[in-house]
Amino acid sequence: MRYIDPHIHCISRTTDDYIFMARAGVVAVSEPAFWAGFDRTTVESFYDYFRHLTDYEPLRAAKYGIQHYSWMCINAKEAENVTLSREVIKIIPEFLDRPTVLGIGEIGLNKNTRNEITIFEEHVDLAARTNQLILIHTPHLEDKHKGTAIITSILKNDKRIKPERVLIDHCEEQTIRLARDAGFWCGLTIYPVSKVTPQRGADLLEIYGTDKIMVNSASDWGESGPQYLMDTCLEYTRRGHARADIEKVFFDNPARFFAQSPKWKLDANSA
Repeated sequence: MRYIDPHIHCISRTTDDYIFMARAGVVAVSEPAFWAGFDRTTVESFYDYFRHLTDYEPLRAAKYGIQHYSWMCINAKEAENVTLSREVIKIIPEFLDRPTVLGIGEIGLNKNTRNEITIFEEHVDLAARTNQLILIHTPHLEDKHKGTAIITSILKNDKRIKPERVLIDHCEEQTIRLARDAGFWCGLTIYPVSKVTPQRGADLLEIYGTDKIMVNSASDWGESGPQYLMDTCLEYTRRGHARADIEKVFFDNPARFFAQSPKWKLDANSA
């Protein structure tokens, strides 16, 4: 079984995680820019972080036969600082030309504030002007449905944005329809403490089918791990689903979405 993890923060994971992923069959990962566990205070700190994502992490992953791709943004947690956010957005175009950068992400909302919405809209504008794929972060828990509704409304009202080039991540029972009905791709994040468990992930796949949907671990500094991708696959397999459907969700779908970027070099038939 081959896997692609469409959303994982390798900067926060150990070498043991790479070894595990290689043994489990992960052939490629996608790492959106995200929060460092603290609010950064200068644009230079983001510049160095983007260098890590584009220069160092692909080399670390390659040691284990894993292709590493990344996305550029200032995340929603830090978007409340509009001045800093705009400085960061100004340096992003330099990195969009890097050979492993797939687009703008993970952008979205955290607490659904006016400042977050402003910076989200400015990221979307950058993505539209530079013809980039977009990876969306939807808020946590009590803010999720409202935030997802705001995000999808903004995207739908921007006629430059093509829904098939947008991945709405961290979908769950209350928000997946907002993404699906608008034609966006959906990501199920298997992060049992605050998002979806493997069992609920399998439930959602059974309810909504396998079209334009993918599963990720979003492994980061919290109680998370790349093993939850495999746990969900095992749960889905245990329920008797066809091999073709399993491969579609855990490999073919992310490969198909990412292939909309010319940077993506791994096709659905690769070994």
